[in-house]
Amino acid sequence: MNSITIAFLLTSIAGLSTLLGTLPIFINIKNENKIIASSLSFAAGVMICMSIFDLIPESISMLKTSYTSLGVISLSFIFILLGIIIFSFIEKEVPSNNNGSLYKVGIISMFAIMLHNIPEGIATFILTTKDINLGLSMSLAIAIHNIPEGVSIAVPIYYATKRKGKALLYTLVSSLSESLGAILTFLFLLPFINDIFLGLLFSFIAGIMLYISFFDILPTSISYKEKGLTKLFFVIGIIFMLLKYFV
Repeated sequence: MNSITIAFLLTSIAGLSTLLGTLPIFINIKNENKIIASSLSFAAGVMICMSIFDLIPESISMLKTSYTSLGVISLSFIFILLGIIIFSFIEKEVPSNNNGSLYKVGIISMFAIMLHNIPEGIATFILTTKDINLGLSMSLAIAIHNIPEGVSIAVPIYYATKRKGKALLYTLVSSLSESLGAILTFLFLLPFINDIFLGLLFSFIAGIMLYISFFDILPTSISYKEKGLTKLFFVIGIIFMLLKYFV
């Protein structure tokens, strides 16, 4: 296989790992509140940690190649803020159902993760075509952190609708956005992708992730009044993401 084929393959596998996040909906637990609260708080811990320790530092590192320290901080802050503001407006247009807040969490998580997965697909595709070993390492890291992202979609969608098929479908749509990033790069974007573009995009996505974590996922988790589980799984989510720095 040539490097282009391997790049598509690794990007697709990394994206499809999101489907492993649907596993909690197949666990038969009598107290639904416990699995909803713990799953959402875990996903929030992962997203917050990802934003603070991955996306923002990566954005700053990329922008450093073209701007002064003050310029880098200013641009990163502006695009984080833009992500928060723009997604707050988008959220108002997201439909609800009878189990409104829980369903909305699943839908906005799907949109946010799709936006997050596209540049991941771009980065994985480009890196793999340049160095297959680095691409393999990156796709493995992405696959691991895509699992809790799947949780943040599948669990609220399932418990809001009681339909496993719908939860699986929404999670699948999100997972395919990783491959979409690779396809768009191959067909159109490759000549235009640079560090400034990716740096600004990562800050923007960090803003979105922080917004939905603090204003949607965590408040919804807390509303199920499982304080101990919410705190515990929030910390576990953070630890889960930090482990990659020690392995």
